[in-house]
Amino acid sequence: MTWLDDREQRVWRSWLQASQRLDAHLSRRMQADGDISMSDFAVLVPLSEAPEQRLRAFALGRALQWEKSRLSHHLTRMERRGLVAREDCGTDRRGAFVVLAPAGRAALEAAAPPHAEAVRSAVFDRLTADQVDRLGEVCDELLAGLDPDAACTEAGAAPCPTDAGSCADG
Repeated sequence: MTWLDDREQRVWRSWLQASQRLDAHLSRRMQADGDISMSDFAVLVPLSEAPEQRLRAFALGRALQWEKSRLSHHLTRMERRGLVAREDCGTDRRGAFVVLAPAGRAALEAAAPPHAEAVRSAVFDRLTADQVDRLGEVCDELLAGLDPDAACTEAGAAPCPTDAGSCADG
């Protein structure tokens, strides 16, 4: 086993502390400004961007990198609050669509502007243009080394399907 050297340990701990504090800060702001959680926001954004504002549940779970049980429980809570709806898939009894409800659209529209301002204030206003470019490059490099299908394949399943548009996709 190769341990992290002092420099790597310092950078790693700084990364963890910064990401944890940023997550906590944005979560508090989201709850205060938008009256929804960051998890709610994470669900609502891809639904708002999807064709017909609906996605297959498995595709949403894959996009969020959430396990099936976590997604199911969270969607149940969001359904109770009227933010999303689930619709059966007519050609696949096992499949379901998650649909953005009008209340979910309204919650997202209310939460997005203060969230963007919170991100700008906490991240981008603190960095130079060069630092923003470097941060983007670092994130791209890290993401390139992470398997997007890991959540599926680590559980022993086949790689996740990539097209979530129709019922026949899985």
